[in-house]
Amino acid sequence: MSGSEKAPISKAKNIVICISGMAGTGKSTLAKRLAKKYGLKYYSGGDALRDLASAEGYQANSNGWWESPEGLQFLEERKKNPSFDKAVDEKLMEYAAQGNVLLDSWTMPWLLKDAFKIWLSASFEKQAERIAQRDKMTIEEARQALQEKESRTKAIYKKLYGFSLGEDFTPFDFILDTDTLSAEEVFQVLCKVIDNVVFCRKSD
Repeated sequence: MSGSEKAPISKAKNIVICISGMAGTGKSTLAKRLAKKYGLKYYSGGDALRDLASAEGYQANSNGWWESPEGLQFLEERKKNPSFDKAVDEKLMEYAAQGNVLLDSWTMPWLLKDAFKIWLSASFEKQAERIAQRDKMTIEEARQALQEKESRTKAIYKKLYGFSLGEDFTPFDFILDTDTLSAEEVFQVLCKVIDNVVFCRKSD
């Protein structure tokens, strides 16, 4: 079976996969593609937080919004008011309980016991390079925005749950360095891992 074909899930299994990684690792695009391939429902913690931000009057639908001044402002609001993150995490845990889901989330690897947890890593420079290309900004602008975003995001989760995002990898079953891999190569590697570990079958 090729990596682009859809592989239906086994109805006998209650599959929960979590994919995490800092900005610029390609996790959201990859997570959507994997969910489609394996017939899993896809839910994103970031998308849910954007929806809450929009409800608060933020213009949260543009690419690169999290790295924008307005996105950073919402991060600061979340740090002061944990209700946004708690509401999203409670909903994601409900989805996980239903099973056969792929969760794109920074918190679920710590909050869920039964799930296959993947971390995508990349160097800070590679993250900045990818964000600059994605959001059409200079490398220096991307570095500054990324550093500010990561600092505030890590502070939110340290305060709320006590874990060190991007530093503590204890919950993860598989960690993949994406620095020298294309998006297609990352996808193919994870397909093999998911086939052989989660679904326990040989991958072509």
